[in-house]
Amino acid sequence: MAFSMKGRSLVSSADLNAEQTWAVFDMATDLKRRTKAGEAHDILKGRALAMIFEKPSARTRVSFETGMFQLGGHALYLSPNDIGLGKRESVADIARVFGRMVDGIMARVFEHQKVVDLARYAGVPVINGLSNDEHPCQALADLFTIYEKRRALRGLTLAFVGDGNNVAASLLLACATMGVNMKVVHPEGYDLEIKLVEGKARELAATTGASVEFSNDPEAVRGVDVIYTDVWASMGQEDEAAERARIFAPYQINRQLVGLAHKDALVMHCLPAHRGSEITDEVIDGPQSVVFDEAENRLHAQKGLLALLMH
Repeated sequence: MAFSMKGRSLVSSADLNAEQTWAVFDMATDLKRRTKAGEAHDILKGRALAMIFEKPSARTRVSFETGMFQLGGHALYLSPNDIGLGKRESVADIARVFGRMVDGIMARVFEHQKVVDLARYAGVPVINGLSNDEHPCQALADLFTIYEKRRALRGLTLAFVGDGNNVAASLLLACATMGVNMKVVHPEGYDLEIKLVEGKARELAATTGASVEFSNDPEAVRGVDVIYTDVWASMGQEDEAAERARIFAPYQINRQLVGLAHKDALVMHCLPAHRGSEITDEVIDGPQSVVFDEAENRLHAQKGLLALLMH
């Protein structure tokens, strides 16, 4: 490979600069082509990835496990009961042990600090498969999908509508890095995770010319190139679901809201979707939706990342 990031970790979307992100996209594009053509691409033959899951996920497990298989390697699924991360054994000790047995670690956890500590002590690449603070793999797949559809990123405007959660936080950092303008449109008071990265995002945006905006007005989507949404109540917030449904109702991605955006605007959702809540059937199944292309691209973007970090 012409460009290598061997040994690096992806804990936050801020860990990849624009050159590295483009390298991931270039690798993902090539590997996706090879996959569709049925061509072998066992770049990671003999390599093993430990997958630590504190939070369940269909797409994260299937995309990483399938990706490692297609790359010629092996993925080991480890449930909360298998490890007890930070409970039966310290995160640092688990990291040191795994670093002597596997070639990489993917962790899907609650506390972001656990991914930070895994990366600090493992000695092998660590990938954040999701934490309460960030979801950098999702942001990679999202921007890769936008690039596939528009053949450009810099200068486009993406509006994230809904809860200022971990997905929004990683998207904000990734968009700022790649020169994509981003608007975060949310009810007042629902911007916790996004505030954790706002300063860094503005710093990155200043170097790329991107803009970072916040609004409580759903009509802020007017003229944007991409409308993005996520569930209103994430894992661990189930007891808030009814109250959030009332507060977030004006932020539903429906035909009327999409009509305010650019006429060719893409509609995105990281899934799983609560149809009829944050997005309507008409929109998610409509002609502007790239939701399922975006879901597929979790596989391809992550394969590009795995190949560069572990080859």
